[in-house]
Amino acid sequence: MVSTRALSLLLVALLFSVQVVQNKADWGVTYTTAKICASNGSTVEMKCTYTYPAGYTVKEEFWCFQDDKDLKGNLDYKDRIQYNCTEKSCTMKMADLKWTDSREYRFRFITDKTEGKYTGVPGITLSITALQVEVTKIRVNESCTKAELKCKSSCTGDVSYVWLKNGKEVTEENPYITSLQFNDSICCALKGQGKYCSASLYAPKLPSVSVSPSAEIVEGSSVTLTCSSDANPAANYTWYKEGGQTPLSITKQLSFPSIQSSDSGVYNCTAENELGIRKSKHLLINVKYAPKLPSVSVSPSAEIVEGSSVTLTCSSDANPAANYTWYKEGLFLAWAPDGVHHFTSISPENRGNYSCKSENQYGQINSSPVFINVQYPPKLPSVSVSPSAEIVEGRSVTLTCSSDANPAASYTWYKEDEPLPVGPEGVHHFTSISSEDRGNYFCKSENQYGQINSSPVFINVQYAPKLLSVSVSPSAEIVEGSSVTLTCSSDANPAAKYTWYKENGHATLSEEQTLFFRSIQSSDSGQYYCITVKSLELKCSGYKFIDVKYAPKLPSVSVSPSAEIVEGSSVTLTCSSDANPEAKYTWYKEGEDSPKTSGHNFTISNIGAEHSGSYYCVAHNNRGTHNSTLQLTVVAGAWKVTAAGVTFAVLLSIIALSVFLWIWKRRSSKELSQPGNRAGNREQKQPQDQEDLQYASIHFPQIQADPLYSSIRGTQSHIHMKEQEVTEYTAVRFKRDDGALR
Repeated sequence: MVSTRALSLLLVALLFSVQVVQNKADWGVTYTTAKICASNGSTVEMKCTYTYPAGYTVKEEFWCFQDDKDLKGNLDYKDRIQYNCTEKSCTMKMADLKWTDSREYRFRFITDKTEGKYTGVPGITLSITALQVEVTKIRVNESCTKAELKCKSSCTGDVSYVWLKNGKEVTEENPYITSLQFNDSICCALKGQGKYCSASLYAPKLPSVSVSPSAEIVEGSSVTLTCSSDANPAANYTWYKEGGQTPLSITKQLSFPSIQSSDSGVYNCTAENELGIRKSKHLLINVKYAPKLPSVSVSPSAEIVEGSSVTLTCSSDANPAANYTWYKEGLFLAWAPDGVHHFTSISPENRGNYSCKSENQYGQINSSPVFINVQYPPKLPSVSVSPSAEIVEGRSVTLTCSSDANPAASYTWYKEDEPLPVGPEGVHHFTSISSEDRGNYFCKSENQYGQINSSPVFINVQYAPKLLSVSVSPSAEIVEGSSVTLTCSSDANPAAKYTWYKENGHATLSEEQTLFFRSIQSSDSGQYYCITVKSLELKCSGYKFIDVKYAPKLPSVSVSPSAEIVEGSSVTLTCSSDANPEAKYTWYKEGEDSPKTSGHNFTISNIGAEHSGSYYCVAHNNRGTHNSTLQLTVVAGAWKVTAAGVTFAVLLSIIALSVFLWIWKRRSSKELSQPGNRAGNREQKQPQDQEDLQYASIHFPQIQADPLYSSIRGTQSHIHMKEQEVTEYTAVRFKRDDGALR
């Protein structure tokens, strides 16, 4: 069975996921949602569609409460709502939501017929909520606070929130884990309503402290110190007195019902909430009390600053009233019938002990002395450097700053406007000064009445050369003939002197900081370095390789074998050239457009007469080209001449033999064709035919002239003549023994 709780949860889910439809017959209103939750001051939209039977015409459409009256007639709504109604749909936009807007809203339409009125019931329930950020987990560090925050509201169902950090949306996570700095503030809002945020959470701001009364504090009077800080959640406060670790009070106010002189001192407070803690500035409490017998007071009773107006007042319980005389350091100063001595513009020279004498006809008594401490801002500081002579790297150096001031000044040393660690009594000490400490220094003298900077003093730290390096200009590819500069540089004070060398060379190339090549050559390629010497300490730079690029020089060409080139042999042509980057080679034969081959070598495996001629190779790289020519002559070998003679002799022998056999056969055929030779010779006919077949099977090889000897005209003419002679004999007729013509 399904539990009651499960049914309740299912019902809630259906309320937010299923459209609400109210209808009666063909009348109905469909709302896009049953409930809307929004923040105070935000804007919402309520949407619906509606249906009605045919034959009716809608005359009015509006949103209302249970009283079915148009909200636009309500003074509280007419300026905050807008309708956007089209055929069978209507949207109401409501702005500047108030707490009183939390209620049910319905849509109503009226047709042209009396009974044609309809209100969608139930309508849309609008809930106005206040968002609240809840801190669920937190860890406070000195630099920041890491917190887990959860956004809470009175909205029910599936509600989406967005988080805003310092006014910018950052995430939709809920809960949200983040790191907060002291100045960060964070809030949450309903999704889509980012500008209507919850109250922001933030750590306490710098607490402010005040004292009441703010005027002179007299012994025995009531004094209240108040600490306040802007924070959310609200801060808790704790009061401390300087030098004490125990809290004086854990309330916002620290009260003294009857303050005593022993309560004088420096006070501060801390403001703390769960997002962080901040400490206030110091508050000085200076309790004044009257001396017994005559009492002496100074006005103002607080600090006396140079140039201010100061009044000394002596009072005594006396009757009749006393007459008064003022003294400074025991010496007569002035008569003061009313006990008052006035300084119109007090100066540091007025600093000292003052006392008054109260007297009447019954006697006199001196007051205890009162010290007038004239306070003034620092005068122009004086600075000194020790040692005052030359400052060398690694030595101990002390900077001292002093200034006339009351109260005593505090000092801060600066290097080029960057503050240095604070030292005791205006001193900044370098245990082992370095080249990085070279520069202008000045000190600032200050107290609560003002501040003043000293004139700058230059600390010139001298040191041997270091970080020796070599640079080349131009830094791109170096081309033969161009201008090139090598520069040697180092960190040194005073400036170093340099000497230039080339690797494996002992000669000095230059004693300047730069080594200049007006028109660099390929021979200048190599490793360069510079050195500097100071105080018997030698520094050497690393090598800098100068790689000079240049076009191929005139190529050198050769043939192997270098002796007479004989037909049929293997020959290799070789080409080489000095170039940077390394050259590539292409071989050509004069008179031909297409290259023969690419590479250093061109090999002809079975050379013939047709290979004779001029060859040239082209050496090329990205800087240019250069070429050289080679003449190649091919001669016939002895074996070739001998072979030609043998071939000619065999050819003549074969021709002669052929002619002889042909003539013999013609004669034999003629004899056999005579009448006396035909009879009785049939037995011999078969052998004769066999003999003819034997001759028919003789094949003579074709004799081709070697291309190298195509110029031997005499032999060809002779052979042609023999062929003509044979042709002439084709007209001769012979008879065989059997009398047949052949």
